[in-house]
Amino acid sequence: MDRTSKWPTWPSVWGSQLRRWIPGFPWSLAIAAFIAVLGYGAVLLAQDQPVSISFIVRSVEMDQLQGLIDEFEQENPDIDINLIEGPNAADSVENLYTTSFLLGDSPFDLIYSDVVWIPKFAAAGWVMDLSERIEASGLDLDSFSAADLASGRYQDGLYRLPFRSDVGMLYYRTDIIDQLGVAPPETFEELKEIAQRAQAETDVDLGYVWQGLQYEGLVTNFVEIITGYGGFWIDADTLEVGLDQPEAVQAVEFLRSTIETGITPAGVTNYLEEDALRPFENGNAMFMRNWPYAWAEVNAEDSPVRGKVALKPMVHAPGQEPAACLGGWGFAISKSTPHPDEAWKVVEFFTARQSQKQFIIENAYVPSRPDLFTDVDVLNAYPHYEELKAVAEFATPRPPVGQYAQLSDILQRYLSSALTNQMTAEAAMEKAAGESRRVLNSGRRNADA
Repeated sequence: MDRTSKWPTWPSVWGSQLRRWIPGFPWSLAIAAFIAVLGYGAVLLAQDQPVSISFIVRSVEMDQLQGLIDEFEQENPDIDINLIEGPNAADSVENLYTTSFLLGDSPFDLIYSDVVWIPKFAAAGWVMDLSERIEASGLDLDSFSAADLASGRYQDGLYRLPFRSDVGMLYYRTDIIDQLGVAPPETFEELKEIAQRAQAETDVDLGYVWQGLQYEGLVTNFVEIITGYGGFWIDADTLEVGLDQPEAVQAVEFLRSTIETGITPAGVTNYLEEDALRPFENGNAMFMRNWPYAWAEVNAEDSPVRGKVALKPMVHAPGQEPAACLGGWGFAISKSTPHPDEAWKVVEFFTARQSQKQFIIENAYVPSRPDLFTDVDVLNAYPHYEELKAVAEFATPRPPVGQYAQLSDILQRYLSSALTNQMTAEAAMEKAAGESRRVLNSGRRNADA
């Protein structure tokens, strides 16, 4: 016998008994009212549970964000923020987000987004246009850096608000510069000459460390070098590709020459940011290309180079200007979230001036609000932010195109082939240019269809 036939529903049993005990009383209505009260209580209980807002964060930022999260949850007890720890490589985090959307029913309410993701995510329909919410909130967009804000736009919409910025730069040892009696380098050749002298005349083993693994970090290094030679990767307005031009070949040859001359170790083709940072902060390198976060690391109390480091814009070719590849992170709202209003509250809180200021003072990142570079409290904590502001003025974005992920993958592969001597610089850039044009042309055809 099944359970339904053996155990009649309790309202019918008890209703029958109660009618026998007190005839004439409207027990059916009473029971219905009781059930309604129970149901309402369950709804109230559910409403008392905080809404959970989830997003992925790179492992290195998990602890850094916790202070702001605690503050937000104190002010908003009805919302919990659920951080999901991801890998440190930005493109690996992007792959996790992308996979979740492609599989459907993504569990993420927010996208903690790198500057280059938005064209792809917006074109795919995975993130919300925030324009109406921004207008309704009265948020002053002019208070953000124009470059950081532009990285959140796609066509006529604004899909991402910046939380913090980032720019690539050159770190150098001031004590060794003084010992050698030279000025900090301005050109590519000067960097190589000083690096070689430092290796020959001082106790450092390495002249110049940077990020050469086949990943997005390699692209950011290349953007600074090709721009420093007066070239370009992709013109976002015309979709022209500049990889098979002389400036691009020169950029690849410069990177290869640092390995061939020995100022950069051959193992640089396996380097992430942390791999470059370790020898520099240990006092074993003269120059380092890295992001602003490294400043706090090299000036930690136990760092051998504490107080012996300065920063400047990346070197460049004579007659050209330096470039600082624009990085940074911000918040977009997933189109599939069941809690868009609560997600927007999180975005508003994290992108507010006070939250950014607190995060910068605690973690030494670059503000996406330019006025924070000269904020008294920020400068008290980090006097070098005046130098950092000068670097940020040369912020150079990567091309904001919908096929960015494919184009970056192409460039990474051929740069890696050239740096590991599998191809010449010229052959690698010709191949990269050809494949890039095919991707862009395919995108044009799809848009016209």
